[in-house]
Amino acid sequence: MFDIIAVDISGRHVENGGYFMVCAAVLFSVSPDHIDKTHQANIRCFTSSTAPELIDVVKMVEQTVEGLNPQAMIVMEAGDMFNRSQWLVTSMFSRGFKYQESLSERRAVEVAHHISVSARRLLKMKGAIGLQSDAEDTLNEKSDSGTKV
Repeated sequence: MFDIIAVDISGRHVENGGYFMVCAAVLFSVSPDHIDKTHQANIRCFTSSTAPELIDVVKMVEQTVEGLNPQAMIVMEAGDMFNRSQWLVTSMFSRGFKYQESLSERRAVEVAHHISVSARRLLKMKGAIGLQSDAEDTLNEKSDSGTKV
């Protein structure tokens, strides 16, 4: 059994003239073929007036995984990292990173996806899109503010 942090980002498409993205990072203990335990989930939302680039995605992920087990490997789908080579993406992170491979990793990323999509839908229903608040981080602009949702 080992720990991984499954990450997914929802909303990386233009909507109402901007981008409203929600990143979910979920800490799991897994075996090769199943999830043993879910420990913690972090959710963070980001806004941008321009499409996110690879470095922006790395920053979103790094901010969202803050506070989770630093020894845990970050696991994502290759498509979330623009299908770039794993060695390139790994070199951009401050902790371990890999693309999903095993059944448990795929299931964990699927859970993170459901969390990010659901959180984004909920925030949109509550009118969060189009409103800049302390609960959002702004990409491509100078802003250190932002809190976890």
